[in-house]
This record gives sequence, structure tokens and C-alpha cells, in this order.
Amino acid sequence: MSHETYQTLLAHLETVMVGQRRAIRWLLAAFAAGGHVLLEDLPGTGKTTLAKAFARSLTLDFQRIQFTPDLLPSDLLGVSIFDPQRQEFRLHRGPVFTEVLLADEINRASPRTQAALLEAMGERQISLDGQRHDLGDWFFVIATQNPIEFHGTYPLPEAQMDRFALCFALGYPDIEGEMRILTAQRERHPLDALRSCAGRAELQDLRHAAAAVRTGDEVRRYLVELVAATRTAPGVTLGASPRASLALAGTARALALFDGLDFVTPDHVRELAVPVLAHRLKLDPQARFGGLSAETVVDEVLRRVAAPV
Repeated sequence: MSHETYQTLLAHLETVMVGQRRAIRWLLAAFAAGGHVLLEDLPGTGKTTLAKAFARSLTLDFQRIQFTPDLLPSDLLGVSIFDPQRQEFRLHRGPVFTEVLLADEINRASPRTQAALLEAMGERQISLDGQRHDLGDWFFVIATQNPIEFHGTYPLPEAQMDRFALCFALGYPDIEGEMRILTAQRERHPLDALRSCAGRAELQDLRHAAAAVRTGDEVRRYLVELVAATRTAPGVTLGASPRASLALAGTARALALFDGLDFVTPDHVRELAVPVLAHRLKLDPQARFGGLSAETVVDEVLRRVAAPV
């Protein structure tokens, strides 16, 4: 049943996101594994549309926050306000109290506001005025950001980048795909007609089924060796953490489920290596200025570390 849930969601989202099957597949893998997603690409490529379409396809609460330079942590988390009638402080909850959170253009907010999401993303809880507030098991962040070279952006801190299970771009559609987009939006946006197609029971089954997919010892060792190799790669000053190994294993299990398998193959690990690992790496400035990129580092690691046969 969980495989059918994936197929239903995929077909549902493809009515809005033309030619973006890979992006949809990875987004659903992150959700099934309980991770978060960062969409980094140029403006107008459909990052926000994908996030909104995903949220509308599920029977989960949804909030969107437009990050701006003047956004404060209290605008995100909430604030305690004194109630003179009850003679006590009452928490006015911010938009982070939801199940699916769209953090739009997250890198336009200050580092202080960006850091307000660290606890929420890492532990699915927030602490305010000495009180812990649980956000629930469904809490899922889809953040979008423009390239850091764009005006008015702040780079995300390494600790926050590490909390995103996957980071990837959508890219421009091909000519045929863009023509289909023009046709589909001639009268109204397909997003307006999108309705929920998966309930909480189906989503819970999807997560349980993904967690039950087997990862053999050889594939597990291969996965860990890939992650460990990023820590000693030339030009890298900060490699992928054990959190990256957990994210790679969890999302690979989800892909195996989507492909109708009950075990992870090396191909699933290889498919996700770049979107799971590259955004976590910090490169030496000299290597970066010399043209080295995090994606190139991961590609080289994939060539160098032998996959099990």
C-alpha cells in the first residue's frame, strides 16, 4: 500500500511540476525518512510551487514564512504576552507551530533568525521562556534559497545546513516542458485545482514501510565509507557528519521502497550521494577559488570508493 501511496503522490505532483520527477522523488524520499529539504536555485524555477503543491497534496497543517532581513526570531517562534485578565503570560504561537513549514528564501533573513530554526529542525521542539514545546513527528521543513551571490542574501551556518537531509536544485525545464507549462497555465495555475490525495494513515504507513527496508552490511559499509571519504578529500576543511550517514541511509531506504524493493542497492546510495552530502561540505577558500565545488568532491569520492557488487 505504501508503494501505491508514493505513486499517487508522484502522479498528483507531476500535474503541477512538469518535468520534475527527480525533484519530486527526492522530496518524497526526504519526507518518508523524516528529514528536511533545502531547494537552492535561481528565482522562477518553481521552488515555492513545489513546496506548496506538496503541502496541498497532504492532509497536514501548512504554514509559509517569507524570510526577510527584518524578520525576528519571535516572528517565527512566537512570543509570550501578559494577559491582564488572567494575570499571567500566554504564548502566542508563531508559524513554526505547524506540520509542513515552507521557509521561503530562508537566506534573506539574518543569521540570528536562521538559527531560530536549529532546535526545531534537529529535535522537533522549541524552547521559549524555559518551556519546551513539542512540534510533533510530522514537522517537516521545506526551505528555499537563492544562490548566495544574489543581492541581500546571508549564507546559512554549517550547523543549519547539516540539518537538511537533502539539498538540490530544480533547474530550467527543456523546451517541450516549458511549452507544456505555458499551456497548463493558460487559464489558471494547476496548483489552484490541487487537492489532498494522501491521509495521515497512508503517510504513516509510508514512513513505517520505508524504515523497514533492509540495508545489507556491504551496502551499509559502502555508505559509511563514502561519507568518511569526504572528511579527508583534498580541498575540504569540513566533511560530512554522522548525521549525513543517517540521512543517506534513511533516504536510500525510501528510494528502494519507491522502486518496489525491500532492500537498498548501491545505486540508491549513489543517486543520493550528491544531494545528501555536497551541501554539508566546507571547502578551503583557495580550492574554491580554484574552481573546486562540493559536487565535484562528492563525484570524485563516488569514483574512488568501490561499490559492492
